[in-house]
Amino acid sequence: MRRFWLLFCQAVTLLLAVYFVLATLQPGWLRGGWPPVRSVAVLEEAPPSRPNLVATDRPGSFRLAAQRSSAAVISINTSKAARSRLRSNDPWFNFFFGEQGGEPQVGLGSGVIVSASGYILTNNHVVEGADEIEVVLNDSRRARARLIGADPDSDLAVLKIELDRLPVIVLGNSDTLQVGDQVLAIGNPFGVGQTVTGGIVSALGRNQLGINTFENFIQTDAAINPGNSGGALVDVQGNLMGINTAIYSRSGGSMGIGFAIPVSTAKLVLEGIVKDGQVTRGWIGVEPNELSPELAETFGVKARSGVIITGVMQRGPAAQAGIRPGDVVTRVADKPVNNVSELLSGVAALKPGIAARFSVLRREEKMELEVTPGTRPKPRRLPQ
Repeated sequence: MRRFWLLFCQAVTLLLAVYFVLATLQPGWLRGGWPPVRSVAVLEEAPPSRPNLVATDRPGSFRLAAQRSSAAVISINTSKAARSRLRSNDPWFNFFFGEQGGEPQVGLGSGVIVSASGYILTNNHVVEGADEIEVVLNDSRRARARLIGADPDSDLAVLKIELDRLPVIVLGNSDTLQVGDQVLAIGNPFGVGQTVTGGIVSALGRNQLGINTFENFIQTDAAINPGNSGGALVDVQGNLMGINTAIYSRSGGSMGIGFAIPVSTAKLVLEGIVKDGQVTRGWIGVEPNELSPELAETFGVKARSGVIITGVMQRGPAAQAGIRPGDVVTRVADKPVNNVSELLSGVAALKPGIAARFSVLRREEKMELEVTPGTRPKPRRLPQ
């Protein structure tokens, strides 16, 4: 009996000790009961934050595309020696009109490394007339560049540098682009440093802009600014789709309308310049015009589409093949022709000396003519 009494006293003492501890450390438990257990659903609704996410955890991120392509996009610095002007050494002339010239002209642009051997694609207007060309790589290396060749008709130029371990961009297939595809523009706008902007393909085949002789631009709303010229337009995999060339702007900055030369055109220019030192294009010697109701009535043509020929060079390829003023060209080498730009591009793509089929409408008669193109003459430069 005494043993049971001792066990009872010990149990009471232990319970009092527990009560004293709870009353001291957690008095709320004695007033409100035990703390509620959070359900699994509540925990799932408020997960702990994870600041360091990997690329695959960020839907919509273009980080991998930018990293893959940006190393091959370089900055280009050009300088042109000051040109002395007439009577600049005449003290009386300088007194009245001030000193003319004396300061070198500098320029800024971008370029894309397309070969491990050092070939770089850029715009012709970036390097045209430059006495010195320096490129700055994304890893801060610098090198003097040599102009291999230029093609003013497409506003493209090819440079070469002598450096090892060069990053090279992957050339994509611009013919697969569709309106609405996402793209990135990479370059050095305003000299602030390499910049990546994003947007979509707004339109394809833009022409009649008065920028180049052969126009087939990719239009994008990815921000392109001065200094971006010659930079890269890439897809979401980082593949090169175009060479950024021009913008439509009233203020000098981006307004969401930028233009890039498709890489399909750039590859032809690159191969021609590297292999032959120049780009060889077809030429037939005609004066084309857009088909308007007035011209159609003048020449008695009932065509609704095509390009009307208003002039033919004597003894030129077109004249020898039988093309006459008033003819409407509807197809070149089985490709439809709807405007002057498409005719120029179609003829330029022909190989000189190899006959090609032209579909022609003469008044109401449809004709198929074999035209053997010549080599397109180089554009004449105006005296400066």
